[in-house]
Amino acid sequence: MAEMQVEDKGKKGKKPKQKKHGTRVDLTPMVDLGFLLITFFMLTTSMLKPQTMEIGVPSKDDVKEEEQNKVKASQAITVLLGKENKLYYYFGTEENGVTPELIETDYSSEGIRKMLMTKNYDVMKEVEQLKKDKADKKVSQEDYTKRLADLRASKGAPVIMIKAADEANYKNLVDILDEMQICNIGRYAIVDITPDDLAMIDKKTGGAK
Repeated sequence: MAEMQVEDKGKKGKKPKQKKHGTRVDLTPMVDLGFLLITFFMLTTSMLKPQTMEIGVPSKDDVKEEEQNKVKASQAITVLLGKENKLYYYFGTEENGVTPELIETDYSSEGIRKMLMTKNYDVMKEVEQLKKDKADKKVSQEDYTKRLADLRASKGAPVIMIKAADEANYKNLVDILDEMQICNIGRYAIVDITPDDLAMIDKKTGGAK
């Protein structure tokens, strides 16, 4: 860094005074300290973990069409997303010309979540035990992830079909997908809503626009 020196020659005939050196501050050690601090924080700070959503994949086992239809009829739950944040669901499928009963609910913990937890009670109970075993370090992270996926996709778990009307908003879809994760639902799919589903909603609401 630059250094300034001041020289006092003194008056004529007198002995000049001793030279005074200017103030000099060396910042080189501060630069080294800055790099050390940056390195320290880089090594000790935990990075933001990506938020991921687990998705159930189809089974590799060959299943006959008759068995598939039987499973769909007995375990299927259809969730309909309507306009103005309206939410409906019904159990099973239309069989022998009998239309399932459409039930209106909401996105609260006492609404759709309570219904899903009731239908998925056995799986949720096993998942809670699995989480406890992981907390007690009885299972590894790898085993926990595998067993959790197997439990969510087990044959005893319900199959949820999510259908959104044109008037439903994006937040409704995000909320219902969150409920799938909260309730440990591993078998669900987003499918197109049918005219029969829309007719059921119109009948439930009295055809209100």
